[in-house]
Amino acid sequence: MTSQTVTATLDGRPVTAEAQETILACARRHGVPIPTLCEMNDIDHAPATCRVCMVEIDQPGREAAQLVASCTTPVQEGMNIRTRTRRVREAQRLQVELLLADHNQDCATCVRHGNCELQDIAQYVGLHTNRFFDRTRTLGRGIDESSPAMIRDMTKCIRCQRCVTICRDGQTVDALVVTGTGNDSSIGLHHGLSQKDSSCVTCGQCVMVCPTGALGERDETDLVLDLLFDPEIVTVFQFAPAVRVGFGEEFGLPAGTNVEGRIIGALRRLGADIVLDTNFAADVVVMEESAELLSRLAGERRPTFTSCCPAWINFAERHYPDLLPLLSSTKSPQQCLGKIAKTYLPERMGIDPARIRVISIMPCTAKKDERVRPQLSENGIAEIDVVLTTREFARLLKRQGIDLRSQEPSVFDNPYMSAYSGAGAIFGTTGGVMEAAVRTMYQIANGRELPQIELAQLRGFDGARTATIEVGGKIGTVKVAMCHGLRPTRELCEAVRAGTADFDFIEIMACPGGCVDGGGNLRSKKAYLPFALKRRETLFAIDRATAVRQSHNNPQVQALYRDFLERPFSEKAHHLLHTYYTERAVEMSLTVKQVWEDITMSTMVY
Repeated sequence: MTSQTVTATLDGRPVTAEAQETILACARRHGVPIPTLCEMNDIDHAPATCRVCMVEIDQPGREAAQLVASCTTPVQEGMNIRTRTRRVREAQRLQVELLLADHNQDCATCVRHGNCELQDIAQYVGLHTNRFFDRTRTLGRGIDESSPAMIRDMTKCIRCQRCVTICRDGQTVDALVVTGTGNDSSIGLHHGLSQKDSSCVTCGQCVMVCPTGALGERDETDLVLDLLFDPEIVTVFQFAPAVRVGFGEEFGLPAGTNVEGRIIGALRRLGADIVLDTNFAADVVVMEESAELLSRLAGERRPTFTSCCPAWINFAERHYPDLLPLLSSTKSPQQCLGKIAKTYLPERMGIDPARIRVISIMPCTAKKDERVRPQLSENGIAEIDVVLTTREFARLLKRQGIDLRSQEPSVFDNPYMSAYSGAGAIFGTTGGVMEAAVRTMYQIANGRELPQIELAQLRGFDGARTATIEVGGKIGTVKVAMCHGLRPTRELCEAVRAGTADFDFIEIMACPGGCVDGGGNLRSKKAYLPFALKRRETLFAIDRATAVRQSHNNPQVQALYRDFLERPFSEKAHHLLHTYYTERAVEMSLTVKQVWEDITMSTMVY
C-alpha cells in the first residue's frame, strides 16, 4: 500500500482503492455490480439524486453501519462495504418505488419499452408492486410538444439531471434547468420558455443520455406508412452516410457494421418507390461549398463556416447571430437531395413533381427542425416531407416485421442520383466535410488530383483541431479548423468574434464525433457514444473501398451539372441549392436572484 491508495473490504474480500476513489468506481473495477440510474461515468455525472446506488458501510470510529450513495462516497481506509445485504436491497427497492410514484406507468406505449434503464433497475432490485403511484400528480407534470423535432415528456422524467449536465457542460447550450423543490422539482427550460422558443438547438444529445422515455424525437412513422400505402404518391427515400454504420446493432449485428445493402433491401420491402443516397448530395455540397469558398477567398472574406449541420445553424442563429454572414450559404446534403429530387429527378424520370414525397432517414433530431425551416420550402412545397431518426426507422422496420439481420442486401440502381464518392461517405464523421472539400479544391487549383488523398492531419478526434493545407495554384495555403461538439465550437466562435482566430475554412459538427453520434442515433444504456470510433473506422473503410474518391469525379454529379445546374455556384445552382439564415437570438441574462437559486439546493450545484 502507498500513500495514494487505501485498503478496504468489499463484500467480504479485501480490495485496494485509489485515494478519493468512490465506492462505485472501486466496485466496478473489482467486478461488483451496483445499480445506478442518475450516474453516467463517461460524462462525469454523479449527482446522487436517484439514491439507487446505496450500499452499507462500517467505518473505524463509528458504531453503527450507514447507508450511503456509492457514487459520491469515497473509499476510506479500513472501510467495510456491503452491497447486497437485506437492508441494502430493501433500501434500493424502496428508492425505485419512490421514483415510480410520479412516473407514467404506461410502459407498453413508451418508446423506451424494453430498452429502458428504469425498467432494468426495477427488475434488478426485485420490485413487484408500486404502493405510492399518484396518477393525478404524474399527469400534472406536463408534456412539451412545441418543438418540431423533440418531445419532452416530464411524466417520465426521474430527475437524474443527465440532460442538464450534457446540455450545460457538454454542449454549453445551457437550455435546461432544474425548477422547483422537493416533489415539485422538475427539468424545465430557462425563463419558463417552451422547447421551441428556448435556446435549445435540438442537437439531441440530451436524448442520448436520458435513461427513460422522458426525452425523444417526434415520432412520424405513421406518416411514413400513410405515404407508402398511398398509390398516388411516389416515395423517395434517402439515408445519410452515418445511418449505414450506426444501425446494425439494433438487430444484433456488430457495432459499426456497414448495412447499406440491407437498408436498401429493407426499404424496397417496405414499398419505397425510389431509394437514393444522401452521399450523392454530399458530393453536390462539396462542389457548391468549394466553389463558394474559393469565391469568398478571392474576395478576402474569411473565415467561412460549413453549413451542413442543422444544430450548428440553430446554435449560430440563437447564440452567435453576428457570425451568420460567415456561414456558407450551401444547403445541407439532406436539403440539396430533397430539392434535386423534386426538380431534376422528375424531369429525368417523367414523373409529376407534385406526386413526389421525400423521406429522409437521419442520425439527427435537428434534421426534423431543419425540414420545417420556412426558407427551405418554395410556394408552400417543402423540400423534405418527413424525417425519421435512426431510432424511428428501427421502429418502422419492426412494425412491418422486417429483421435487418436476415434481410437480403440490395443495391442502388437509380441512374441519376444514387452514385457516391468516398468523399461523400466520410461526411458522416468529424473532419470528413473538410477532407472532402480539400480533395476537390486541390483539383480546381492544380488541374490534377491530390496525390495523398487521405489527409491524416484532418482525422484527429480532439474536440477542436487545426491544420494548414497546401492547396497550391492560385489558392496557396489554406488554414482550416474543425470542431465537433458545441463546447469547443463556442470557444472557437469566441475567438473568431475577438479576431484572434486565423482561419480560412471552419468545419462545425454540433454532435461529438459528428453525425456518427448524432442525437437521432440508437441509444446505449449507461454509456454515452460508445461506438463512435467503430462507426468512424467503417466510414473511412467505405471511402478506401470506393472506386471514385473525389466528389468532382462522381459521374452522376457531373451529369447533374452538365444537364441541369450548368456549373457549381451558377445562378440556377444558387437558386436551388443555397439558402439564408435568420437571427433568432434568445437573451439568456440572469438576475442575481436566479444566480443564487442556481447555486443553492433548489437546483443542482455545479
